[in-house]
Amino acid sequence: MKLPKPRKTIRQLVQEYFEAHPKEDLKHGSVVDWVREQWRQQGHKEPPRDPWRTIRRLHQEGWLIKVRKGVYRYDPELAGKVELDDFTPEQKRAILQRDGYRCVICGKGLADGVELHVDHIKPRHLGGRSEVENGQTLCAQCNFRKKIYKQTKTGKRMFIRLLELAEKEGDTATAQFCREVLTVYEKHGVNDHIRWEW
Repeated sequence: MKLPKPRKTIRQLVQEYFEAHPKEDLKHGSVVDWVREQWRQQGHKEPPRDPWRTIRRLHQEGWLIKVRKGVYRYDPELAGKVELDDFTPEQKRAILQRDGYRCVICGKGLADGVELHVDHIKPRHLGGRSEVENGQTLCAQCNFRKKIYKQTKTGKRMFIRLLELAEKEGDTATAQFCREVLTVYEKHGVNDHIRWEW
């Protein structure tokens, strides 16, 4: 007697679809449609419950990269390797010392009565690692603004760190953008106390 084929869970179906399309930017709608069809073919009478929640959960667990709202990517080299922990105490000290215990955006420090945070330049959910090179010192207010405005309000040190990170990752477009922005800082003498070398 032939046993019936075991049914796959919603999570297994979502993972199967992304694994079949590695390193592609996929809209969650197309994934959900495929999962619903596979779910129906397995003999379920009711539609699958919230496949998009499963996609979001896989992203939160570090298995998927969120490219932008509603678009996700599966990278086999990064899946499950996104560190959910923060910088180590030693890394935090190194970043704070490197940045002179001052916010890289506004320049305020502990002497100004601000709370300092150590922040990921490239966010962890986008594949950013908890490494000193990917860290920056922000005051609580600038860190809040960064999260709200998606880093549109930034300072010279942040562009220097972003340039270093882009060069390390071979991201020539971002590196060139940072060089052009930093050249404007130099041209207008803004934040001259922050050294930047070509």
